[in-house]
Amino acid sequence: MKFPIFKTKIEGLERKFNLTDPKEQKEYFELKTGKEIKKLREYLKENTFVAYLLGKKNSGKGTYSKMFAEIVYPERIEHFSIGDIVRTVDLELRDEKRKKELINFLEKNYRGRFSIEEIISALEKRNTKTLLPTELILAIVKREMAKREKKALFIDGFPRDLDQIGFSLFFRDLIGHRDDPDVFVLIDVPESVIDQRIKWRKVCPVCQTSRNLRLLLTSKVGYDKERKEFYLICDNPNCRGAKMVSKEGDELGIEPIRERFKMDEKLIEQSFSLYGIPKILLRNSIPVKESKNFVDDYEITPEYNFEWDEKGKKVKIKEKPWIILDDAGVPSFSLLAQPVVISLIKQLVEVLNI
Repeated sequence: MKFPIFKTKIEGLERKFNLTDPKEQKEYFELKTGKEIKKLREYLKENTFVAYLLGKKNSGKGTYSKMFAEIVYPERIEHFSIGDIVRTVDLELRDEKRKKELINFLEKNYRGRFSIEEIISALEKRNTKTLLPTELILAIVKREMAKREKKALFIDGFPRDLDQIGFSLFFRDLIGHRDDPDVFVLIDVPESVIDQRIKWRKVCPVCQTSRNLRLLLTSKVGYDKERKEFYLICDNPNCRGAKMVSKEGDELGIEPIRERFKMDEKLIEQSFSLYGIPKILLRNSIPVKESKNFVDDYEITPEYNFEWDEKGKKVKIKEKPWIILDDAGVPSFSLLAQPVVISLIKQLVEVLNI
């Protein structure tokens, strides 16, 4: 299965954009895909769609869909995480009143292989590695959808295993959710990219904001002389200069989730081969030797390295394009989220035939 390279470069366009600046990001999208954005906005005034996000863990599913919504029509688009919904159910089970309401709902709406008592027991005893029955997921999503107004949806976390692939083809009907167009959004991100995203991830202990010491900096970088380590300082003024830290286990990168990766690859491969549902193919990386023809330099993910200037008592930051090996061993650049979202916008307009 090979994902094609998508071209975002406009020949003759000399302007460079700072994609970390909200104003310049908006101008970037309007210039590179303004026509398609306008079509989607008109479409979403009266219509919606359902998009299933399929990609490896930490492949950017939430980032891409939320940026798409922000750029196109935030009031009419929502990122819908099955994992978030299940975590909400976990909280309900700790409150007797809400637990009773959940049981009443399931008694009326759940249809499946297990009794309600078995389902509740599975929910209370489950761990993050245990997959819940598909029929339960459908019932919970149906309840959640009843709370929401009509919006286009990016569904993250379904299908989760091979048995659920077939269910996803009839997902809309099974949860009684409108006769909207639906599409699989398949995301290809090299394992080396995800590995470095995890290994260098830093989190604010106060506000839980996440950044990356090599790939996504805050405005201030500090240096610990005793440890001889550089660190990020949270930008949130309410955190009062909190030092961002690693999460336990992040130093292992993708190793703890490698088995999950194998399942994700099978899911993507099987989804790719299905008939009857359109596919959008998003590619995070591009071979170095082909990049000049397809993307602009500022669309490439930068890598940051640091030096401590003892004389000036400050951190010197050096920036260069981040080169990784893709899953085939080809030297490649990882792309920023913005050019990937451009690809999503343009392909979705084609899929929806608008």
